[in-house]
Amino acid sequence: MDKGERSPIFTLKAFVKIIRPNNLCLVAFVQLLTAYFLIGTSRAGVPVLQDLNLYLLIVSTVILTASGYMINDYYDVKIDYVNKPDEVVIGKGMKRRMVMILHTMLNFFGILLGYVVDPRIGFINFVAAFLLWLYSNSLKRLPFIGNLTVASLTGLSVWIIGFYYQQAHMLILTYAIFAFFINLIREIIKDIEDRQGDRKHGCKTLPIVVGFRNTKKIIFAVAAMFVFSIFLVTITINDIDLFLYFGGLGLLFMFFLYKLYVADRKKQFSQLSFMAKILMLSGAISMAFL
Repeated sequence: MDKGERSPIFTLKAFVKIIRPNNLCLVAFVQLLTAYFLIGTSRAGVPVLQDLNLYLLIVSTVILTASGYMINDYYDVKIDYVNKPDEVVIGKGMKRRMVMILHTMLNFFGILLGYVVDPRIGFINFVAAFLLWLYSNSLKRLPFIGNLTVASLTGLSVWIIGFYYQQAHMLILTYAIFAFFINLIREIIKDIEDRQGDRKHGCKTLPIVVGFRNTKKIIFAVAAMFVFSIFLVTITINDIDLFLYFGGLGLLFMFFLYKLYVADRKKQFSQLSFMAKILMLSGAISMAFL
C-alpha cells in the first residue's frame, strides 16, 4: 500500500494548503484594485464596486486559479517529494483521486460563473482552465514554454477586467504587462530553485537545458524587455504620476536584480521568489495614485 492509499480522503487543512490562499488573495486584490481605480463605473453606470458581475468575475478567476494549483500539485507530487517534502499534501492529507474530483468541480464552477457574467468571459475561462491543465500535464516540463504560459495567464487575470468593462485599455494593458513580466521572471527563478527534483524526474526546464548561469542571463534579458515595455507604454499614456511611480519602483527592481546576480543557493532563490510577489503588489498599489 503506497502513501496515497494511507492518506485521508480529504482534510480541510490539506485543501487550504493546496490552494495557496495567500496567492488567491493577491489575485483577487489586484483585480479589485484594477476595477476600483482604473474602471470606476460599471456598464450600468453605477460605481463598479456595486456591480455583482465584478465579484462573480473575481470569484471565477480565484476558483480557476485554485484549481490550477491543485492539478499542478497532482502532477508534481513526485518532484515535490524531492524539492519540498514538508509541503507535500497529496498522499499525506488528501487522496489523489479526491484532488482530481475537486479540480474538475472547481473548473466547472469557474467556467460557469464566467459564463453567467458574459459568454465571452466563460470562453476565456475555459481556455484558461485548459491551459492550466496543459501546463501542469506537460508544458511546465519544457524550457521556457511553461513559464510563458503561466505568466500570460497572470497578465490575463488583470486584462480580463478591462476586457469585460471595455474601459481604460492602455492603463490596464500597462499593468497586465507588468504582471506578465514579473511573473515570468518569478517562474524562471522557481525553476532554478526546483532544478534538483526537476532533473531527477526528467523535466527539461531552462536551468537543466541551458545551465544555471545561462538561465540567469535569460532572466536579465527578460528584465530588460520588461523595463523597455513599461517605459514605452507609460510614455504612450503620458501620465507623469505613473511614470514617476514606476521609476521609483525601478529602484526596487534594480535591487532585486542585484540579489539575483549574487544568488547561488536555494534559500536565496526562495527569497527572490517572495520579493517578486512584493514587486507585483507594489505595482498594483500604484493604481491608487492614478
